[in-house]
Amino acid sequence: MDILINVVLPLSLAIIMLSLGIGLNLSDFARVLRQPRAFAIGALAQVILLPLITYITVLAFGFGTELAVGFMLLSFCPGGVTSNMVSRLARGDVALSVSLTAVISLLSIVTVPVLAAWAVAHFMGDAAPEVSVTSLAVAMFLITTLPVLIGVTIRHFAPGFATGIEPLLTRLATLLLILIVIAALIGNWDSFTANLATLGPALIGLTAALLLVGLGVARAAALAWHQSKTISIEAGIQNATLGITLAALISGQTEGFSVMALPSAVYGITMYLVALPFVAFYRNR
Repeated sequence: MDILINVVLPLSLAIIMLSLGIGLNLSDFARVLRQPRAFAIGALAQVILLPLITYITVLAFGFGTELAVGFMLLSFCPGGVTSNMVSRLARGDVALSVSLTAVISLLSIVTVPVLAAWAVAHFMGDAAPEVSVTSLAVAMFLITTLPVLIGVTIRHFAPGFATGIEPLLTRLATLLLILIVIAALIGNWDSFTANLATLGPALIGLTAALLLVGLGVARAAALAWHQSKTISIEAGIQNATLGITLAALISGQTEGFSVMALPSAVYGITMYLVALPFVAFYRNR
């Protein structure tokens, strides 16, 4: 199990982030300047509204200590490859989805360590493990930011190779997500079964609320329908693998997954169940 947590888990996340980067062009970053309003609304939904609604959910369901931290860690994560795929299925603005995921993923090296340290101290108090913002930022850079930059570089200098390998990396990223979620659930099976009655409804309700809030904010800002669909998805679909990895980095456990990883692990399953009816509705409108 220690090899899974210390080697396989961060390596898997790096591969997932590489698959994201290899699908990006430099124009995806420049698009932020060409569509500043849509990007700003999407960033607002992801960076501010998402953690705020998650915090309210944690309080409403009465989650304490590690589970509360796990929920917050999930809320700090960007969308990842999954949100881009879901946006494509929903016939949303895939270019906007990619731009939001790319920029917020790169910014997460700054935002996530600071917010994660706050969440641990806030919910765990004296029982909180020591969290070094600097060490967490370095780890975030190595397993998220650097793979994205490598992927973008490959796409820029070897577009043919990138195009050929992108489908394989995407399938591999999906498989790795499934394996990590299963491992995290098995590693915390007792805690999972003990808290399933609250974890499931909380995560399902949270995901549905985020999808609706993202859509509502976008429509209130008078964005185009395809952009509104994408912002809804970007608000509701997060990188569960990053949440599990953050839990492992912060807890420091080597003998199994921390309870902090449970919200992200369960979410890795429930997000598809909740997103499916939204995607079906969006595809037909």
